[in-house]
Amino acid sequence: MPSLSPSLRRNPKTRKPPCVVNSFLNLTSQPQLSQAISSLELLARKGIRLPSQTLASLLQQCAKAKSLEDGKFLHLHLKLTGLKRPNTFLSNHLINMYSSCGDFIGARKVFDEMGARNLFSFNSMLSGYAKLGMIKPARKLFDQMPERDVVSWNTMVIGYAQSGFFEEALRFYKELRNLCIGYNEFSFAGVLTVCVKLRELGLTGQVHGQVLVSGFLSNLVISSSVVDGYVKCGMMGDARRLFDEMKVRDVLAWTTLVSGYAQWGDMESANDLFDKMPEKNPVSWTALISGYARNGMGNKALELFTRMMMYRVRPDQFTFSSCLCASASIASLTHGKQIHAYLIRTNFRPNIIVISSLIDMYSKCGSLKVGKRIFHITDNKQDPVLWNTMISALAQHGHGEEAVKMFDDMVKRGVKPDRTTFVVIINACSHSGLVQEGLRYFECISSDYGIIPDQQHYACLIDLLGRAGCFNQLMNHLEKMPCKPDSRIWNALLGVSRIHGNIELGRKSAEQLIELEPQSSASYVLLSSIYGTLGKWESVEKVRHLMNKRKVRKEVALSWIEHENKVHAFTVSDSLHPSKEAIYSVLDHLADQMDVDSSLFDIESRS
Repeated sequence: MPSLSPSLRRNPKTRKPPCVVNSFLNLTSQPQLSQAISSLELLARKGIRLPSQTLASLLQQCAKAKSLEDGKFLHLHLKLTGLKRPNTFLSNHLINMYSSCGDFIGARKVFDEMGARNLFSFNSMLSGYAKLGMIKPARKLFDQMPERDVVSWNTMVIGYAQSGFFEEALRFYKELRNLCIGYNEFSFAGVLTVCVKLRELGLTGQVHGQVLVSGFLSNLVISSSVVDGYVKCGMMGDARRLFDEMKVRDVLAWTTLVSGYAQWGDMESANDLFDKMPEKNPVSWTALISGYARNGMGNKALELFTRMMMYRVRPDQFTFSSCLCASASIASLTHGKQIHAYLIRTNFRPNIIVISSLIDMYSKCGSLKVGKRIFHITDNKQDPVLWNTMISALAQHGHGEEAVKMFDDMVKRGVKPDRTTFVVIINACSHSGLVQEGLRYFECISSDYGIIPDQQHYACLIDLLGRAGCFNQLMNHLEKMPCKPDSRIWNALLGVSRIHGNIELGRKSAEQLIELEPQSSASYVLLSSIYGTLGKWESVEKVRHLMNKRKVRKEVALSWIEHENKVHAFTVSDSLHPSKEAIYSVLDHLADQMDVDSSLFDIESRS
């Protein structure tokens, strides 16, 4: 019988996989993770074992999708197909999968059961601990490592930085730079996080120099982080120079600078840069909207939000929070209600910050009843931010006793008060004359909750005691204050001095404020007024001269009125409004009517 020709002969080494395996491989490459995992049971019944590379790829997909259920099913499949103790390669991928899904116990169990571990095994476990913020177990494992490479050191620097242990992060970074194992662009990630969090200009400048010398400034992520470091230090000139030198800029780099200008109050530069952005995302829009809201330009914030909606850019949680704050700042109940209606209409699930912003908006727009209703229908009341907002709203409306009851309810529900809680509750007591209750809350800040009172708490205490005329107690607390007085303390003292006509205390407070905030016009105006009351006209002239020398301009007061769903803003002697002639005509008519009414009142009172 003639032999088969070579072209028709089957070679076992090149045998094609069964159809079921082909189907499975198609699922993993598309990818359709859940379907691929579901197909494993069929493969196991047919006695088919997948190659390690395919299994590792599946584990990577589970890690990326953070699908712990699928990952566990795949791990079970390994055990059922004779891999109760996977090789080092697969074990490393199992550790990464469990760590990425937040299951450090599962990751550690795989690590402990490994017959042989390599450097990658230790680094995978170390990275898992760092990602989960478990810095103590990470440090213990790091100290036990038989060998360490640059990845090990980078992981510890980033882990310490992200967990808030900045000194340790810097120490590890310095040790890494002194070692002879080299470094890479990831070595700067942790130390740049420290720069951003600490807002230390000197440190940021040093790291910038090291990045430049190392040749990593062309890395987009690194250069954007250096820009962010300068932004956080308020050095917008340095941030802009580095930004302009960047050959490639992504939307994150642009947004970082826009946000920086907005954060430091330069809304003109923020808006100019925003308009030049080649591409914008929801974060970019929100950065500018929140900037307008924070800097007292609520109407501008809402106008920009309208533009954002017209461009069909989907708002996020922070966008809604900023817009609600803007509505509250100009007491525009109409805009606030429209935003609330949009949330309901689109089935948007607001987080606690947005819910709190809704309560704040309704309260500041005079609808405290609606704010209360939103608070009471909120299911999850475990976040102190929600309680703080409600207590603050009650305080603004003079319901001090109700605010005290709200605080008691908060504690009974097991919600732990934070720093802000004590600021708002003492403030509520201050505005309702509940001096003893306010003092009790101040005393329990440290004794019951282990919180060290800061300047803001002392400022509220000064306001509480000052309004009640308890000056001896006030001075006693000031003398015992462990922190140095800042602008908040002096502002509180200035407010107290104005209430009780204590000119000398007012003068001292205003002078201190001018030193602390040389560009704030309010302190100069108040000090000038105090000198005028005392008849010290030479001192009044000196204050005005100092304002001119420092180029301090008195902030222009703005008034808003809402008419036909549009917010109109006015300044004193406004000549720019398009309807100015009609407005001034009505004002003249009202003034004449007031004069007539006043004359009639005088005649009636004489008769």
